[in-house]
Amino acid sequence: MGAKPDIDASRCPLCGEANRCALELERETGQPQGTCWCMQSEFSPGVLDRLPAESRGLACICARCATAAAAAAPAAR
Repeated sequence: MGAKPDIDASRCPLCGEANRCALELERETGQPQGTCWCMQSEFSPGVLDRLPAESRGLACICARCATAAAAAAPAAR
């Protein structure tokens, strides 16, 4: 069996930029954070399908990728 890949939970698995996940910031710093931006956002159904399988449930996408996916969703219809 292969080793699990190193997943940086603070980085977007789609673009590699900081995802600014409040839950991850709280885990890293020990400082309470407000509600994460993603809890108040709607994601297009296909954006999560684009995540690499090994990072699903381990790293959040960033707001830029979520916004880009939402903008592209109506155009795809």
